Amino acid sequence: MAADTTGHEQPEKIAHEDLRLDHDPGRERFGLWQGPSFIGFLGYSRDGDVVTLQHTIISEEFGRRGYARALVTLVLDRLRAEGSTIVPECSYVQDYLSRYPEYNDLVA
Repeated sequence: MAADTTGHEQPEKIAHEDLRLDHDPGRERFGLWQGPSFIGFLGYSRDGDVVTLQHTIISEEFGRRGYARALVTLVLDRLRAEGSTIVPECSYVQDYLSRYPEYNDLVA
């Protein structure tokens, strides 16, 4: 656990090692891999610099272990580095933003 800016304990955003984020613009999704294992993806649509995050899907065998949180963190960090903004349609991304308000500046 790490303390946030208010001093409250927050879970680590990425608790896994050897994760790789792949971008497949043809399928409009970011995929999460750990070694040779496909973990899941975050689907999106893009209109210029605005990326609508539509759904986060994690393979059932990897569910409830923090992979969705890691996937969203990696995607948001990448989009921030690109200078993009987001529209969070995905309910998981909406919940994530309420837990990690340091990403709210990305919301279009």
